[in-house]
Amino acid sequence: MDHVDVAIIGGGPAGLTAALYSARARARTVVIESGLPGGQIVTTDKLENYPGFPDGVSGPEIGGLMHRQAEHFGAEFRMFTAVERIEPVDTDWRVTVDGEELMAHSVILATGAVPRKIGIPGEDEFTGRGVSWCATCDGALFRNKEVAVIGGGDAAAEEAQFLTRFASGVHLIHRRDELRATKCIAEACIAHEKVEMHWSRVPAEIDGDNGRVTSVLLRSTKGDPDVHLPVSGVFIYVGVDPKSDLARDLCELDEHRFVVVDHLARTTAPGLYAAGDVTDRPLKQVITAAAQGALAGYEASRYVDSKVWTL
Repeated sequence: MDHVDVAIIGGGPAGLTAALYSARARARTVVIESGLPGGQIVTTDKLENYPGFPDGVSGPEIGGLMHRQAEHFGAEFRMFTAVERIEPVDTDWRVTVDGEELMAHSVILATGAVPRKIGIPGEDEFTGRGVSWCATCDGALFRNKEVAVIGGGDAAAEEAQFLTRFASGVHLIHRRDELRATKCIAEACIAHEKVEMHWSRVPAEIDGDNGRVTSVLLRSTKGDPDVHLPVSGVFIYVGVDPKSDLARDLCELDEHRFVVVDHLARTTAPGLYAAGDVTDRPLKQVITAAAQGALAGYEASRYVDSKVWTL
């Protein structure tokens, strides 16, 4: 059985930054990731609010740079199909990955979150056939077609603008009469000539024909008549759900299943840290994930050092 100092579950901005900090502290660090290094950031076309890039930077580019930097300082990377469980063993942690066991002095959860579903008829049926949660991945499939975007936050407004590169028209559907997005993002979205706003509306059903989306039924939140909106694609951005199942019986979770951490990225279990979108911190951004990852990597390496000195 392999023994390491710090095991990091997840290779997004939080996990990669944690790896950078713990590896630079000379802790033997292993990052366990199931996909491309960078996590969900690699599906982002352009980051405009990451410091140091005044003209923006693509998600794959910054994800690749973070990976190279962590690896440069000695972090090891291991691909996996499934992390089956994490369990305490005395003062250490046993991580079971694809049936194999790894012992670590400390573990950092950087498992992130997944886009939330809205739970209406047609959503599951047409997933991958017109329903999507990733404009960067699927936007080009809707060239010269009408699409709908559901949501009112930064992600919805930004992805609606991205889709205007391909779609003939983008219909942004929001349950309120103003967007929750950051003002500058909301203003740019509303002003775009290809974006049509549908205020005070919620999707009630996604309809299709021959296995493809053809329309979405919109219900009014103010008692107005229902509307059938003809579209070929529906992109959903209504929040995220944390990938916190591994921590369910190990530490405190909040009412929405996000991992509760303190100001040093510590969970309620000694030696177990968490960073990024899986935590209960309110702002889910690349910069905050990286900052939390730095804290987690730093604190985990200090925790390892304290264990070594007390042996």
